[in-house]
Amino acid sequence: MEKLKAKIQLHWTTPQKLTLSFVFIIFFGGFLLSLPISHRTTAPPTVFLDHLFTAVSMICVTGLTVLDVGAVYNNLGQIICIALMQIGGLGLITIISASMYYLNKKMSLKDQYFLQEALNRGTNDDFISFLMSVYKFTFSVEAIFACILMIDFIPRWGLGRGMFNSIFVAVSAFCNAGFDNFGSTSLQKFIGNPIVNFVVTSLIICGGLGFSVWFELRQKTKEYLSSKPRILRLTFRNLSVHTRLAITATVVVLTLGTTIGWLVEHNNPNTIGNLPLWQQWMASYFQAVTMRTAGFATINYENSHPFSNLMYIFQMIIGGAPGGTAGGIKVTTAAMLFLLFISELKGYSQVVYHKRTLPSYLLKQAMTITLFFLSALMVGFSLLLLTEPNPDPFKIMFEAVSAICTVGVSMNYTGQLTTWGRIIIMSMMFIGRVGPITVLISIISQRKKYEVRYADAEVLLS
Repeated sequence: MEKLKAKIQLHWTTPQKLTLSFVFIIFFGGFLLSLPISHRTTAPPTVFLDHLFTAVSMICVTGLTVLDVGAVYNNLGQIICIALMQIGGLGLITIISASMYYLNKKMSLKDQYFLQEALNRGTNDDFISFLMSVYKFTFSVEAIFACILMIDFIPRWGLGRGMFNSIFVAVSAFCNAGFDNFGSTSLQKFIGNPIVNFVVTSLIICGGLGFSVWFELRQKTKEYLSSKPRILRLTFRNLSVHTRLAITATVVVLTLGTTIGWLVEHNNPNTIGNLPLWQQWMASYFQAVTMRTAGFATINYENSHPFSNLMYIFQMIIGGAPGGTAGGIKVTTAAMLFLLFISELKGYSQVVYHKRTLPSYLLKQAMTITLFFLSALMVGFSLLLLTEPNPDPFKIMFEAVSAICTVGVSMNYTGQLTTWGRIIIMSMMFIGRVGPITVLISIISQRKKYEVRYADAEVLLS
C-alpha cells in the first residue's frame, strides 16, 4: 500500500498540485459560507451552489456574484469572505511556502523553482525573505489605505461597522477581488467621492502591478535617497526590462482607457453626463483602473455606450501585470505581442525593447497564453449561448470575458444565469485564475535544452 501511495505521489505534477489545492480551498470555503452560522437571520433563501459560486469568485479574485454579500452573510460570514479573498489574492503558493517556513520544513529546489516562476522571479536566491516581503507589503498597504477609508466610512456607518467595511474593501481592492458589503450596486453611490475612488484605484494598482515591480522600485528609491548627488534619471535608468515594460504598458492602458472612456461617455446622462467635469474624469479613470481585473463599478454598465463596453472588454483581456493579484493575459504579454507586430511591420529580424532583445521563447509563451485565454473564452462563450434562454450575445460576451479574465464586472447578467450557466462561469473563473500559471509551468517544465533542427518550410499566409 505504501509503495502504491509513493508511486501515485511521484506522478503528481506541480500544476496538478496547484489545481487541486485551489479546488480544495474553494469547496472548503463554499462549505463554510453555506453554514447557517455564517448567515444573517434576515438573509434571503440560498442554496449551496450560490455559496460555491461566491467562494470560486473570491478565491479566483473575480467579483462576479449571484447574491448580495452584505445582505446574506453576517460578520462571521464576511470575515470568511475576507480570508478567501486574501488567500486568492496572495495565492496558495505563497501561503503554503510561508507555512513551510514557519514549520521549519526545508523547501526543495524543485519547489523553489516552481514558486519563483509563479511569482515572476528570475532567481530563487533569498526566496523566503522575498515571500515575507510580499506579506509585509500586502498587509502594510491594506492597513494604510483601510485607515484612509475610515475617514469616510466611520462617520457614515459608525466606529465598528466603519472600520470593518474599510478593511473589507481594502483587502478586496488590493487583491483585485471586486467585492464589497454595501449592496448589489457595487460602488455606484460613491461615484463622486474622491476618497473612495482614489483609495480603491490606488489599491487596485498596488496589487495589480506585481510584487517584483514594487520591490525593485523600493530598492531604486533607497539608492536615490542615499546617492550624492541625487539624480533621479540616473538612479532609475537601470530598471529591469520587465519593470520598465510593466509600468509603461500600465500607464498607456490607463491613459487611453480614461481618455476614450470620457470622450464616449461624457454626454451620456445615464452614466457620467450629469457630473461636474472633474468627477467625469475621476469616474472615467476609475473604470479604466477597475477593468484591469478589479471588478468594482461606479456606473451601471447596462447604461454605458456599447462602444465603451467593447473597449472595456479589450481592457479586461489585457489585465494587469504578472507576479501580482491581477488577471487577464497581462499587460506585459500584450505589450510583447504589440512589439512583435511592430517588428514584423518594420521587417526586423528581432523584437527589441529599450535596447534589449526579447528572446523567442518569451514571445512564444506570450502567444501561447493569449491563445489559451482566447480558446477558453470562445468555448465558454459558446456554451453560454447554448445553455442560456433568450441569450443576449453582447451581455454574455461581457460576462464571459469578465469571468475568464477574473475581472468581476457585469451588465447585471450574473443573477440571471441558469444553473448550467453558473457552472460554466465558475469554470471560466477557475481556468482564468489557475490556467495561465499551470500552462506556463507546463511549458517551462517540458522545455528541452536540445532540439533537432529541421529544414525551414514555406507557408503562405495571405
